[in-house]
Amino acid sequence: MTAAYRLRAAVGADASITLFDPADKLGGVLRTERVGGQPMDLGAEAFVLRRPEMPALLAELGLTDRERVTTGARPLIYSGQTLHPLPAETVAGIPSSAASLTGLVDDATVARIDAEPARPFSWQPGGDPAVAELVADRFGEQTVARSVDPLLGGVYAGSAATIGLRAGAPSVAAALDRGAASLTDAVRRGLPPPGGGPVFGALDGGYQVLLDELARRGRFRWVQAAVTGLEPGWELHDETGGHWHADAVVLAIPAPRLVRLVADLAPGSAAAARRIGSASSVVVALAVPADTAFPRNSGVLVASGEPLHAKAITLSSRKWGTRGSTQLLRLSFGRFGDDLAATAADDELLAWSLDDLAAVFGLTVDPVEVRVQRWIDAMPQYGPGHADLVARVRAGLPPGLAVAGSYLDGIGVPACIAAAGRAVEALQAEVAR
Repeated sequence: MTAAYRLRAAVGADASITLFDPADKLGGVLRTERVGGQPMDLGAEAFVLRRPEMPALLAELGLTDRERVTTGARPLIYSGQTLHPLPAETVAGIPSSAASLTGLVDDATVARIDAEPARPFSWQPGGDPAVAELVADRFGEQTVARSVDPLLGGVYAGSAATIGLRAGAPSVAAALDRGAASLTDAVRRGLPPPGGGPVFGALDGGYQVLLDELARRGRFRWVQAAVTGLEPGWELHDETGGHWHADAVVLAIPAPRLVRLVADLAPGSAAAARRIGSASSVVVALAVPADTAFPRNSGVLVASGEPLHAKAITLSSRKWGTRGSTQLLRLSFGRFGDDLAATAADDELLAWSLDDLAAVFGLTVDPVEVRVQRWIDAMPQYGPGHADLVARVRAGLPPGLAVAGSYLDGIGVPACIAAAGRAVEALQAEVAR
């Protein structure tokens, strides 16, 4: 939708822009529904404020006054069947000192972290190991399972073993490239500036506010069907038998679908995209009585190996502030390589949710309303060498064809906005005709 909006600005009012999407509503993994009488995002629910793309787009669209920030409530980590404060002074859970993880990991791991700067260390500039490989070697397996995995699992529905350092902790990789003497030194150099205010933002009314405005400004035709064939020229075929001609095409689709569409047109791009894995996830959204005694925290991230089904619990009303007569929360299920949450029945997912809430908070929760939202293969895995794969995807595309989506330059909403702009820029020659 952002690509369509950018295209409209580039080509003017007279051009025809068609958006193909077989879903029941537009927005991809941005989806706002009413739960407990309140708008609630059931896909992506926040954006990082320090990136400029979302504030800039909201300003363009006249939506700056709809921006919300978090209440300042902090998340917790569930590890060893106990709640712990989220460690401070970390980058993606990688500690800058032993003090960051004291109480979360055992004494031997604390000592290992403390001694890390004195151990021999070598780094090849440009290297991109899996986060788990580097962190386990330098700081121990408990650091990975109890601090790093919870954060990366929440973002990517993966783990430190499936995410490369350059994607999971880019500031740490950059510090190592610049000559940091140890992992501890690199994390300290890569910490965000202190006192920066809220980290996350959202929209009053949910992402639907943004989607509605993009649709209004983009003035595109929505064809509620998937494109199943693509031929040079460009000729598109949709699943209903429709046949379409275009001067240029943006493929804003997940990597697995890209592979199928461009295998013959751009075999190099398809080969690179085929190596980008994806995970499925499920969100169970609950409205519960307003007096339910949740802690004054924004939510819970779950360490690896815990006897829970959920990987994260977001206490939405604590995180963003209470607006209605109920409290809102959401539980996230599913990790890379685990399809159980994607295939489980709704009743089973609800039972898991209530069991996990009882285990974590000691509460018997009586939902007022429940919504289950499945996201199949919607979470790309940014593995080691991911940037090289993306460069190959783009380099192999013929003129007139561009890509956008969450598997390219970052999984978050700001990165997807940037990728849409880059796609339109790549088509300047075609759209200027």
